[in-house]
Amino acid sequence: MLTSCFAIELLVGLRPLKPRVRSPEKDVKTVIIVPAHDEAIGLRPRLAALTEAASPARLLLVADNCSDSTADIARELGAEVIERNDPAQRGKGYALDFAKRYLQADPPEVVIIVDADCSVDAFSLRLLAAECSAKGVPCQATNLQRSQPTASPAVQMSTFAFFVRNVIRQRALKRLAGRVQLLGTGMALPWALFSRANLATSSIVEDIKLGYELSEQGFPPTLVEGATVWSDAETTANTLAQRSRWEGGFLSEALRRGPSRLARSLRRGDLHGAWAALSIMIPPFALLVLVDMAVLVAAAVFAWATGAKLAVVLLLAVPLLLSAIGLTLAWRAGGSRFIRAEILLRAPMYLAWKLPLYLGFLRRGVPKNWQRTDRG
Repeated sequence: MLTSCFAIELLVGLRPLKPRVRSPEKDVKTVIIVPAHDEAIGLRPRLAALTEAASPARLLLVADNCSDSTADIARELGAEVIERNDPAQRGKGYALDFAKRYLQADPPEVVIIVDADCSVDAFSLRLLAAECSAKGVPCQATNLQRSQPTASPAVQMSTFAFFVRNVIRQRALKRLAGRVQLLGTGMALPWALFSRANLATSSIVEDIKLGYELSEQGFPPTLVEGATVWSDAETTANTLAQRSRWEGGFLSEALRRGPSRLARSLRRGDLHGAWAALSIMIPPFALLVLVDMAVLVAAAVFAWATGAKLAVVLLLAVPLLLSAIGLTLAWRAGGSRFIRAEILLRAPMYLAWKLPLYLGFLRRGVPKNWQRTDRG
């Protein structure tokens, strides 16, 4: 079932959303929050560009449990800086809660959150602020990793997966569920929502949790496809570490909350909420394919051993085939910027590369607390 949902999202999300771009001529009172933990390496050029793009909005950097020169660099570049030191409570959620309490003395109309390792242009910031102010709901920018034509196959696969999740499936979610997922960076919230949000958490997937809670309150996040936030792809080693954190968090959220959210939505007759719950429960594609292949092999062996009909095997294979078609079309609909065709054909090697990660989840469980990816 989840493979079928994945295939449907791929096919539904191929076309861009109809643009409803509001002219960001009117300045909205905005604060851009940059949560940062030991980001001194590479921070100067990114923050300098963000400071220029953010003007005339306030740029507030939260130096959270930093042991390097992050705060000093930010002050040199003219950013407003607050420092938080609480080793017992680590994580982005606590940094955002600290910023919320700091801003209560002079609150903005809109808050935009941008991770310290990301870059965003002035138009995207103004468009996000204008859309958020006009609609009164959380707004998520398109979140992409920069293409790396010479990167390793694993990195290119990961960058393409980023595109599929954050563009193709986000479009589909907007069409099928009337909402999208918040992605942690490049997201704008009205102050009225941000100020009362439960942010102080060490959850790895605090963005998914926040988006669901706001949707339940009647403020479903929307996608502002015309705004884009970029990050650099990681090295091969860091890609695996980052995937361990992200995918572990998603799996934990899906297992703990997905079924109950689905049941609650079905009881209320909320089909949008039901699809949103199903979407959250779809495992990362590599894991989805590995599980499907294992089930297919088991079904084929059973059919061969018992003389049963192969109809069940064929039925299981159809969603996989549709998913493969959907991924091919997604590559043609923009994904070719992130992965070369010959690398895409080596997907089975990517599955083998990811297998130890999932076996590790089985042995040790998924990560439960925030972990920072090494910038070196």
